[in-house]
Amino acid sequence: MKEQRMQNQKLFTLPEMIMMALFAAITCILAPLSIPIGPVPISFTNLVIYLSLYLLGWKEGTITYCVYLLIGFMGLPVFSGFTGGIGKLAGPTGGYLIGFIPMSIISGIFIEKFRKKKFLCAAGMVLGTAAAYVFGTAWFCYSTGTGVVPALNLCVVPFLPGDIIKIAFALLMGQTLSDRLNLKKR
Repeated sequence: MKEQRMQNQKLFTLPEMIMMALFAAITCILAPLSIPIGPVPISFTNLVIYLSLYLLGWKEGTITYCVYLLIGFMGLPVFSGFTGGIGKLAGPTGGYLIGFIPMSIISGIFIEKFRKKKFLCAAGMVLGTAAAYVFGTAWFCYSTGTGVVPALNLCVVPFLPGDIIKIAFALLMGQTLSDRLNLKKR
């Protein structure tokens, strides 16, 4: 009886799966567009993640990012600079790609729980971004033998202004898009 109930329950509805696939595709299109400014390029990846969290929720948004990550892992050129493959994930900047997973979870939980409170949504995105920085910087230090302070100066400090702009844009547009598209319960 219990087994049959489990079989009848679906993890996601068809519209949710379509939106997840759509956002994975959008990530694959926008993430490779990057500006190389050092070892870590500026990309739109985290902006797309923030918006997907507003529109899909933290679980679906995180799964969407993981699908994108798997597509890149398989070798399709969807990472920054139109690269892909395990070499990119194992390389010095791969920790930032992995760090976007906890960023999605943390930011998404805040966005879902405090949807109408912009300050708390912003705090969640800042905390999530900090988690991505921790993962990425730790891996960069390990893989290159660089110290923490030089790594932060290379891989974090130059990105702070852009990340603030991306968070502000997501705060302004995320809820509006979600309301207009009528995707998530408010």
